[in-house]
Amino acid sequence: MRVISCAPLEAEGFANGFSTRAGGCSHIPPRGGALNLAGFDEDDAANIHENRRRFLKLFRGDWRLATCRQVHGADVRVIRGDTPGALDTGNERCDALTTNAPHILLGVQTADCVPVLLGDARTGACAAVHAGWRGTAAEVVLAALARMRAEYGTRATDVRAAIGPAALGCCYEVGAEVIDAFRARFAYAGELLAPTREEHARIDLHEANRRQLTDAGVAPARIHAAPLCTICREDLFFSYRRDKKLHGRTGRLLAVIGRSDE
Repeated sequence: MRVISCAPLEAEGFANGFSTRAGGCSHIPPRGGALNLAGFDEDDAANIHENRRRFLKLFRGDWRLATCRQVHGADVRVIRGDTPGALDTGNERCDALTTNAPHILLGVQTADCVPVLLGDARTGACAAVHAGWRGTAAEVVLAALARMRAEYGTRATDVRAAIGPAALGCCYEVGAEVIDAFRARFAYAGELLAPTREEHARIDLHEANRRQLTDAGVAPARIHAAPLCTICREDLFFSYRRDKKLHGRTGRLLAVIGRSDE
């Protein structure tokens, strides 16, 4: 089992990680032993729960996992520290979670979309964000920053961000719907798009989210992006675009962040 973590976030007191596909018990083509951490309609629930148990063991201490039912929007849910019992039901419909409570791992599920983890060491607040093309166009990462500011007094200048593996500009081709949405929303859309054929282009969602963070006041030196493409790296990651076409189903990765009270 291999997990990618952001060392600067770790140094500021935030446990964090982006999962990879190896080390689990699911049978997701083209090989078994897959660490599928979500997608109950494509895998047995027992497999997913066992995979989550294995994954959470990598984080020292007693953690509760909070997830959500992602809908490709820009709503943000606050997880309170006094919420009783297990948090990993995933019933809340939103695409970002935030908390300042210790020992809660906020998690978002991806299989090409962009996971963004935010930490504010000054207030102890953090957030996990799921940003597909729709969420990126809706500026979900800015919605998360705004909710952190409203709930905890977070300042953008205090935030450190980790942008995880996703479908990158080398592989992620989109059509007119996406191109038009980004051109209508962002003056710098041309910097995100590389034309490929008529009414198609490759899009760089990493850069789109990084640009939103810097425009909001997060220092470029405090934004850390994993230069790994989920479509390219079948050895490491699930990819909805690649796997659905080749194998008919795929697994889900999990990106998590939380703080201890140590």
